[in-house]
Amino acid sequence: MAVVSSTSVSPGLLLLAALLLASAGAASSSTLSSTFYDASCPRAYDIVRRVIQDARVSDPRIPASLIRLHFHDCFVQGCDGSLLLDDVLPAIQSEKNVPANKNSARGFSVVDDIKSALENACPGIVSCADILALAAEVSVELAGGPRWSVLLGRRDGTTTNVQGAKNLPSPFDPLDKLQEKFRNFNLDDTDLVALQGAHTIGKVQCQFTRENCTAGQPQGVLEYLDQVTPNLFDNKYYGNLLGGRAQLASDQVMLSAPAAAVTTAPIVHRFAGSQQDFFSNFVASMIKMGDISPLTGRDGEIRKNCRRVNSKGY
Repeated sequence: MAVVSSTSVSPGLLLLAALLLASAGAASSSTLSSTFYDASCPRAYDIVRRVIQDARVSDPRIPASLIRLHFHDCFVQGCDGSLLLDDVLPAIQSEKNVPANKNSARGFSVVDDIKSALENACPGIVSCADILALAAEVSVELAGGPRWSVLLGRRDGTTTNVQGAKNLPSPFDPLDKLQEKFRNFNLDDTDLVALQGAHTIGKVQCQFTRENCTAGQPQGVLEYLDQVTPNLFDNKYYGNLLGGRAQLASDQVMLSAPAAAVTTAPIVHRFAGSQQDFFSNFVASMIKMGDISPLTGRDGEIRKNCRRVNSKGY
């Protein structure tokens, strides 16, 4: 099995990821750039990495939680940081309170810490939406996965979309529903299988698992999503699928659903057999997902506080 370095992706692998991204027909936003903050906040990446490193000492779940925040932000109305907004009723109704996020999405205090550190270093420069994108990449890397150059330059939204948040991918979704939700954002079957691979790390409440908690377990008891290498970002997740051991029904259906044989199952087999193949496709899919409807230029704003839009009289 080909293994990729836990701290970086080889130039050849990055090229492959770029080719995969191009072949998928993804139109990358010309205004997003990996060098966006090189002049205005050159230490941005290092600051994000330091805060997450410190946070994971006391909370090893933080990398998985931060990756999930980026997913749940981008899958609503694009990667605009809307998930981070708290209730300011009636003007702002938070996406944090929908079923997919309430008592489940976490890591918001770490995002606050990152924002505070960045504001101290370069006030008013780095958006909360970009913090989520950077935090996701750093989290993957710190868990042993690939590293890539994050495209940056997103600005923060000033609205939420609660109805959109209610339609986030669910652990109980059948394959056709998952495919539809991904297609809505121009993400194909390869993107679906690759991005679901983030379940190689992290935990889930047992009420959402296929076993739905064992006898006597409270619903909030946490189970590892990958019980083979639970804290390592690798391709063992796909081996779990092949063995019928996925914790979530929405993972196992990528192999077991009748339509999977000609859609997602061959991709699961491919990623199970090659960690390098998984890593390269995951990088390409993360770049593609991070380019969902970003606000750039004069659109949106750079929030001073990720939980609040800048002063609008409320």
